[in-house]
Amino acid sequence: MKREIVKIDETLCDGCGLCIPNCHEGALQIIDNKARLVSDLMCDGLGACIGHCPQGAITIEKREAEAYNETKVMADMVTKGKNTVIAHLIHLKDHQEYKFVDEGLNYLKANEQNLPFDLNEVITTVHNNKKSSCASGGCSGSAPVSITEDINSDSAMGSLKSELRQWPVQFHLANPSASYFKNSDLLLAADCVAFSMGNFHQEYLKGKQLIIACPKLDSAQESYLQKLIHLIEHAKVNTITIMMMEVPCCGGLKLLVQKAQQFSKRKVPIKEIVVSIKGEILKEEWI
Repeated sequence: MKREIVKIDETLCDGCGLCIPNCHEGALQIIDNKARLVSDLMCDGLGACIGHCPQGAITIEKREAEAYNETKVMADMVTKGKNTVIAHLIHLKDHQEYKFVDEGLNYLKANEQNLPFDLNEVITTVHNNKKSSCASGGCSGSAPVSITEDINSDSAMGSLKSELRQWPVQFHLANPSASYFKNSDLLLAADCVAFSMGNFHQEYLKGKQLIIACPKLDSAQESYLQKLIHLIEHAKVNTITIMMMEVPCCGGLKLLVQKAQQFSKRKVPIKEIVVSIKGEILKEEWI
């Protein structure tokens, strides 16, 4: 499977920063007067940043995908200098990817003698940082967040509590490498489903990770296919439940999942649920 990811030509980049606000994942930052991709993990390859680079320094390259490896990423970050390493670790920390933070620090400690900077200074800076990546141009509105603290609580907003377990949920913003997707049960729902069903949270979302999409209105859906393949092969989701409305355009979600399954070496159980515009279940079956 090939994956699309941002590539920056530092000989062309003049550090203007116009690309930064347009990276929805907050994976780009200006460091040492150059735009740097501080997180392969968060880059979704959408390319929203490209059109805002007046120097043409940003392109999208397609390369063979592999499971995210923080050790390999950190080895590359070290070659870009101390400030890039710090930004990378803070970015992981902001996105609650603490396992990868530990792996990155373990690499640095194991190779401390060969580092061109003071490791203790890096650790202290990362540890003391309290700011969101929004301070560097990223957007916390799309930062992956695992929602666990209230899952088992009796408190609720209104009479019923939310069963949402993560953020973000829109497919363009969802990061298939986020740790909360690993070995999860995935619910891929059409945008309209939750609005038509009064029991959506309690009966269908509970215990699942959620992604929402509209196969009729969403643009650049090629990225959806690649993300689904990644979720199947690398995140190793246990099951995929597709919830869609009875209207014909919603069938695109089912076709998208079936296509991803065809391109994946690993197979997962898939359930199809069709909902009427009145919120009734018209069909529910494993396919």
